[in-house]
Amino acid sequence: MQKIKKILRIVLFPLSLVYGFIIYVRNRLYDYKILTSHQFNIPIISVGNITVGGTGKTPHIEYLVNLLKDDFKLATLSRGYKRKTKGFFLSNIHSTDREIGDEPRQIKQKYPDIEVAVDAKRVNGINQLISRFPNLNVILLDDAFQHRKVKPSLSVLLVDYNRPLLKDFIMPLGMLREQAFEKKRADIIIVTKCPENFELSQQEIFKSKLNANSKQQIYFTCFEYGKLKNVFRTTPNQVSYDSYKDYDILMLTGIANPKPLKSFLEKNVSEKIHLLTYPDHYDFKDSDINNIQRKYTAIQSKKKVIVTTEKDVMRLQKFKDINNEFKEAFYFIPIQVKFLNNQSNSFNKQVINHVRKN
Repeated sequence: MQKIKKILRIVLFPLSLVYGFIIYVRNRLYDYKILTSHQFNIPIISVGNITVGGTGKTPHIEYLVNLLKDDFKLATLSRGYKRKTKGFFLSNIHSTDREIGDEPRQIKQKYPDIEVAVDAKRVNGINQLISRFPNLNVILLDDAFQHRKVKPSLSVLLVDYNRPLLKDFIMPLGMLREQAFEKKRADIIIVTKCPENFELSQQEIFKSKLNANSKQQIYFTCFEYGKLKNVFRTTPNQVSYDSYKDYDILMLTGIANPKPLKSFLEKNVSEKIHLLTYPDHYDFKDSDINNIQRKYTAIQSKKKVIVTTEKDVMRLQKFKDINNEFKEAFYFIPIQVKFLNNQSNSFNKQVINHVRKN
């Protein structure tokens, strides 16, 4: 195995150099204004990352939605990863994951009163939203740190605590979309997925390694897991973890990094976990549902349950023709962002002041 890894590194290293050089030149063309970045007359808050996948963008977008929705007319805009539609698409409460993508659908389902749109061309998407909703106060851009055609009024960069930028490489050798030093473009850096007991002294060490500039604010967040909810019920009741203590759990995921969920379940529910993992944003098919049912049935214990993620639910709810026993055993765990050391007050004030000022 080590020999194979070494060969892969040798093969991928020159590809990473070429890709990194192209990205470096592109960024300099924007920095020197040879390529144009568009600015807008309302606040545009970008939330993105440098590391590919799994830094917690959607929960942080939802945090911002909760923060702003009561006082401002709000819209979110993303490209709608893996959707089947093209161009600008404005969602409604009935929009499917194939029309808008799983993450935008999740946001629309939870916040039906805000505008949720998708468009790979963000400049066009912003113009469409402003044109259709003249009273719009702020637009949240999801996964747009590399989208240099838009110059956001506030740029939020997410850095995964478990995957520090300085210990990674440019794709395809590593998981970086661009060089780590491009973090200089961010106004705010949030270190995500931190341990809840991440002490102030450890945070200071992490800050020094990030080597942020003096104008950048750095915050630390972790995930809080909510109570279990049924996947297929229209208004699911919240179920405590104690209800399924020491049950066998079929853990089903189609996300970038299922390890945090597995660790949480082992600590809070049961260590009897049977893993069934699919690629990130996986488009489940009928054959997959049949496979999940087979895996569930094969678990010998009578005390068993299926647990998945909130994002996966957006791609599973379309399957209606499932027997009731299977439906009743199918749960997901919602997550939300929690700022460490009461940093939420400072973050909230910074964001709200920015929106009001602009």
